[in-house]
Amino acid sequence: MKIQKANAGVLTNFEVLDFLRSRGAKIDPMGCLGAVAVSECKVYEYILKTPACNQTRESIYEFVKRSEGFRLAEADKLNVINWRPSSAADAYAMIEECGKRFSRDERGEACDEDERVQEFLDMVKEVLPAPPKAEVETAEAEAEAEAEVEAMQE
Repeated sequence: MKIQKANAGVLTNFEVLDFLRSRGAKIDPMGCLGAVAVSECKVYEYILKTPACNQTRESIYEFVKRSEGFRLAEADKLNVINWRPSSAADAYAMIEECGKRFSRDERGEACDEDERVQEFLDMVKEVLPAPPKAEVETAEAEAEAEAEVEAMQE
């Protein structure tokens, strides 16, 4: 393998997935012997369980373009693309200084932070495809289990 450009920047999970597909990675490590390393197959299998498996270059470009009004850092954009937040709690956890950034609109005028976060999440849901079904079902099952534990404690 020849290095074309050393440290050209960070990659999204979609770009890593696209690269691994182009090299012949498969879920079954035995099915891709010789084409890629076993570790690459493991990475491929993991990334297939993330929102990256349903993304396209177009959806990522559209997100980057439409997120400009939210004044996100490159690292924040990368986190959102890789993990696709679906709730305000997710957004606050993955966007540095989320409260500060969302307390002003694209013109710099003060606005309701919660409304701005919801506007951002609506845009994310519209532009970036939903995560894999298994991940959604797991999250729903975890939420149900937490609700049951809370109900038992009351």
